Amino acid sequence: MTAGRVASRPWYGLGTESAAVTVPSHDLGLILSKGSNTLITLRLDGTDELTLVRQVQRHPVRGDLVHVDFVRVRTDVAIMAEVSLVLIGEPEGAKRGGILEQQIFTLTVEARPQAIPTSIEVDVSHLDLAGQLRMADVVLPDGVTSGLDPETLLAALMVPRGLATAAGAGEGGEGGEGAENTGE
Repeated sequence: MTAGRVASRPWYGLGTESAAVTVPSHDLGLILSKGSNTLITLRLDGTDELTLVRQVQRHPVRGDLVHVDFVRVRTDVAIMAEVSLVLIGEPEGAKRGGILEQQIFTLTVEARPQAIPTSIEVDVSHLDLAGQLRMADVVLPDGVTSGLDPETLLAALMVPRGLATAAGAGEGGEGGEGAENTGE
């Protein structure tokens, strides 16, 4: 492999033979910085082939591209892809001490290659203490579906133990205050 180039093996898909190709690493790095679900046109023996990146291997120390797998795709056939799930906004409950815990960071979606988003953003600013975000709450872009169960928990706003105790004592009303006073 020449410096500044990335070897790719295999280049596969659509029932054709796999082929080894070498591409400029700088150009590929720029393309992949936009997201791994970016359509890439590769030219092999004078023929343009539409592809998506399926696997990326980077050097463990330097972080530069070492190996990439491309898969041939057609724009009229839906495919499966992994898409980042990005939570945006500050939950209401977090302002009162709750902690947002994201359970799932990527979603497997199915769509035509040109409809696959680079990420799916979900606003969580409405979540209150002990609130939950489930797959049923996510609005997917047109033409994109997910086979994930609608009840799958994606994120939850956890109530820290100390906060739960303080909230419980505060809800005790006057009797709770009287109990505190008798201990003095």
